[in-house]
Amino acid sequence: MSVEPSPQSEPRAEPRSPPPRLGLLPMIIFGSRWLQLPLYLGLIVAQCVYIALFLKELWHLSWHALDLTEQQIMMSVLALIDVVMISNLLVMVIVGGYETFVSRLDLQGHPDEPEWLGHVNASVLKIKLAMAIIGISSIALLRTFIEAGNLGSNRAGFTETGVMWQVLIHLTFVVSAIGIAYVDKLGDSGTRKQAE
Repeated sequence: MSVEPSPQSEPRAEPRSPPPRLGLLPMIIFGSRWLQLPLYLGLIVAQCVYIALFLKELWHLSWHALDLTEQQIMMSVLALIDVVMISNLLVMVIVGGYETFVSRLDLQGHPDEPEWLGHVNASVLKIKLAMAIIGISSIALLRTFIEAGNLGSNRAGFTETGVMWQVLIHLTFVVSAIGIAYVDKLGDSGTRKQAE
C-alpha cells in the first residue's frame, strides 16, 4: 500500500488591481511615450546594418589573412571589436531605454534576462552608456596609436593634430563619465538623507 505525499499548496499569484483611470490629458501625455517605439525599432535596423558590417569585415580578414601583415590583422580585429562594442551599446539603449521610458518587458524569471536590466533606471543607463562610449573611443584611440608610426608619411591616415584631437575628445568622454557618476552619487546620497 503506497502512501502519496499530500500536495503542497502552491503560492498563488495575487491578482493585479486594475490601473487607475486617467483623465484625457494625462492619458495623452502618458501615452506619448509610445512615440519612441519607432526610434527603438530603427535602432534594431541599425543593429542589422552593424551585423552586415561585421560579417563583411570578418570575410575580408578571413579571405586575406595570409596576405596581411600582423599590424593589418590587428587593425582588422580591432575594427571587429569596435563593431561589437557599438552593437553592445545599441542593445543597452534599445532594451534599457524601452524598459525605462516606454513599457516593461516583463522578463523576470526568463533565463536570458540581462543581469543589469533588473536595476536599470535613467541614471544607471546614462552611466552604462558613458562607459560604453569610453570603451568605443578607447578602441578607436588604440587603432590610432598603432598607426602612429606612419605619422608624417604619405601612408598616415591622420596628422599629429588629428591624434591630439582624438586624445582630447577621449579625455572629454572620460571626464564627462566621471561627472555623470559623481552627480548621480550626489543625487543618491541626497535621496538617502531625505529617507532617513
